[in-house]
Amino acid sequence: MGLTYVRIRISKGPSGPARAIRVLVDTGATYTMLPRDALEAMGVVAARTERVRLGDGRIAEWGLGEAYIRYGTRGTHTWVLFGERGGLSVLGALTLEELSLQVDPRSRRLRRIKVALMAVASGA
Repeated sequence: MGLTYVRIRISKGPSGPARAIRVLVDTGATYTMLPRDALEAMGVVAARTERVRLGDGRIAEWGLGEAYIRYGTRGTHTWVLFGERGGLSVLGALTLEELSLQVDPRSRRLRRIKVALMAVASGA
């Protein structure tokens, strides 16, 4: 399977100025990660820090704040990691699920999830 890139729009909330950013879709990443400078320009602030395991195995602490993400006609509030200034932008699994989107492995495009998954525990 190859890499999937899409263009999203970020803002501080559902209304107000937004900025378009090209992101790598990474279903193995929990959070969406955007460059710190882009988030700060939108007025997004870190509410707390989060420990993250990087691809090379290192553990780091990065800021985590709430932003509004749009993809096509879909939009959602989501948690975003404050990445390095000018660094890689990643659309993570949490945001994909909040937008009810998944990656089509054949076309490498995002598509709407037609049926949400739900586990039901039996009350034994």
